[in-house]
Amino acid sequence: MPVRFRTAERYARALTAAVAAVACLLLAANAGPADTAPSPAPAQEAAPPEDGPAPAAG
Repeated sequence: MPVRFRTAERYARALTAAVAAVACLLLAANAGPADTAPSPAPAQEAAPPEDGPAPAAG
């Protein structure tokens, strides 16, 4: 005959199993392949076009 557990013990086991399941899911989500490809260079802002020579100071 199976042993009957108390209600509090069942809840404690269920909570422990839920915490273990969440921990496993978090570890699995973060265990992706390493990114070995180099990241592209950041886009540099283009200088505004010049209309002509700068005015002479003086």
